[in-house]
Amino acid sequence: MIAPRPGPCCRHRMRPLRALAAICALAMAGCTTANVALLDDEELQAIASPTNIASLSDVVRRNPNDPQAYNMRGSVYGRAGRYQEALEDFNQALRIDPKYAQAYANRALVHREMKRPDRALADFNRAIELDPNYSAAYVGRGIIYRQQGRLDQALRDLNRAIQINPANAQAHHNRGLIYQTQGQHRLAIDEFTSAIGLASAAAEPFHARGLSYFALQDFRSAIEDFDDALQRDPRSAEGWASRGLAYERLGDKEQARASFARALNINQHYPPAAAGFRRVGGQHGVSYTVN
Repeated sequence: MIAPRPGPCCRHRMRPLRALAAICALAMAGCTTANVALLDDEELQAIASPTNIASLSDVVRRNPNDPQAYNMRGSVYGRAGRYQEALEDFNQALRIDPKYAQAYANRALVHREMKRPDRALADFNRAIELDPNYSAAYVGRGIIYRQQGRLDQALRDLNRAIQINPANAQAHHNRGLIYQTQGQHRLAIDEFTSAIGLASAAAEPFHARGLSYFALQDFRSAIEDFDDALQRDPRSAEGWASRGLAYERLGDKEQARASFARALNINQHYPPAAAGFRRVGGQHGVSYTVN
């Protein structure tokens, strides 16, 4: 694999642990979107396809007073990134049925994706008020609290979500992210393991668990998890850079160079990969093989 030259923003050297911290922060931020459903790109494309939207629009035309029809189409618009259209459908669903908890929760998800946390919290609060046993609404609100650093409130919501539905992968994953932030890596590993058991096709819990193994200096277990994550998401620059850091810490510079090179081929402006590639003696224009 030939690594491209890094751009100007990659010129500053970063120590391995600082690089890991940067990857952790990016991974946690990246998981926010994935946690909406822990779906892969193909599943998202299938759900949000024009054919599905056209079919749901036909359902809406035939059932103009059915809030569920608007809620369903709004959910698909949301997954397609057509947020304004999604909001219009959720608003219409709530005009028809002001006590429709799921429409509030779905509208909250769209507000969260649009970087409107206050509106999202208001909608999650209303959904929980209408349905105190709505596990997904607690997860959604807990994710916002986690993003805002309100970890105690986030944990309360995630604990409640798991109490209601122990099979909620998103709740376990996000609870793991909180424990990871707190440096409680053994607890984090347990939570990520639960998430993996419930959503084995998702890359994020494998990568997150690998970061906690790395923090515990169990680099071989970390590499196993990074490899599993990369099988599911081979275009993750963060995943390849994490793998490179783990091999670097094991003293395997050959595999570290190959991993950092793969990360740079995906994102040549990714600082942890660029710094790691320099540290392990990577040379531009040279081909490196990942084992």
